[in-house]
Amino acid sequence: MLVYDRIRSLELHRRARGKVKIFPTISVNNEEDAFLASYPGSVAPGMAIVENKDMVYEYTGKGNRLAVVSDGSAICGMGNVGPLAGMPMIEGKCLLFKLFGDVNAIPLCVSSENPDEFIHMVSMIAPNFGGINLEDISSPNTFTILRKLERMLDMPVFCDDQDGTAMLVVGALINAMKVVGKKLEDIRIVFCGAGAGGIAAAQLLLHAGARNLVLLNSKGILGPQNPSMNYVQEELAARTNPEGLTGGLEQVVRGADVLVGISSSGLFSGDLIRSMAPRSVVFALALPTPEISYEEAVAAGAAVVGTGLSRTGGKNQLTHMLAFPGLLRGAMDVRSKDIPQELLLAGAQAMASVVDPRRLSPQNVVPDLFCDETTPRVAEAVAQRAVELNLAQNPLPPGEVYNSAWQRIFGNRQGGI
Repeated sequence: MLVYDRIRSLELHRRARGKVKIFPTISVNNEEDAFLASYPGSVAPGMAIVENKDMVYEYTGKGNRLAVVSDGSAICGMGNVGPLAGMPMIEGKCLLFKLFGDVNAIPLCVSSENPDEFIHMVSMIAPNFGGINLEDISSPNTFTILRKLERMLDMPVFCDDQDGTAMLVVGALINAMKVVGKKLEDIRIVFCGAGAGGIAAAQLLLHAGARNLVLLNSKGILGPQNPSMNYVQEELAARTNPEGLTGGLEQVVRGADVLVGISSSGLFSGDLIRSMAPRSVVFALALPTPEISYEEAVAAGAAVVGTGLSRTGGKNQLTHMLAFPGLLRGAMDVRSKDIPQELLLAGAQAMASVVDPRRLSPQNVVPDLFCDETTPRVAEAVAQRAVELNLAQNPLPPGEVYNSAWQRIFGNRQGGI
């Protein structure tokens, strides 16, 4: 981060003193208003909820309220800095949920890295929320927590580090394959980085039809010869590397069609990219600086290059903001019981469809960050897939989620976000 960026960032946060606030939704101008809003006015809706618990979605803000929960153990760009230092990042995520999805997200930073304590805390507060977003939790705890909460809670439980990354990578790769004229089932995809994002993206690609994936962690290829794998990596090792490749990154990248980096800054060289198959695709997603710059990867011969939040002049900026607002908007609107792979794939396909086929190019495989179609279209696709799978507790007819999402995010604004 450049010096002036750091100064501006500190000044912004000092001035804001928090990126989200709570504002009243009703006016209280006299005693009658006050009584209706609190006591005794809250008794009638409370008794209605006693009679029918689903009325909580009619009489409270639960349905559009999301808990963004972190233990601060894997804060983007910083690592394990704890709940206090992680708070600016979690508040920022809540701000993005509101701006890009009109979801009322509440930041909750927890002072425990014990999965059982974390799960217990979330389960206790869950009645207040219509969904749970797990954020910046180290692997494999993030998988343990997500899986257990999915079984325990009858509401959307989402982990952006996993599910958001997976949707983003798959959506971008769908369009990249169209650009380079290849098919998922025919190519070799290499993941450098087998943390939460890499594993989740690989799992979704397998669900989408990819057959030949190779993942590497810091000790090498996931497989029997790797001495350092957690239980999630062991599960995925059994489904990947069908060619039985050995060696390190240089060996497995040679001849590969796609290279996805979710690892460390500067890890990819031009020579590494040049060793790939013709019309190769490179996604360098390490933050705050990618494994290789956009310009270096293009100069080395990659046909399609995407990076995370680095400055690329708007060329293939692969940011989670294209994925998570629409996913949660759609899942929460129909009150999906779960967010399985089918919903993530529907969201990824919808995200890819936002890019006009006439404008699809090596420099344009994902929507613009401020495109007003992305969140509504992703939300609609996710919602309808949940209805088709009988996961929706509040099934809505086709088109309603799209129209509602567009109106609530853009309808009352001049010039959009």
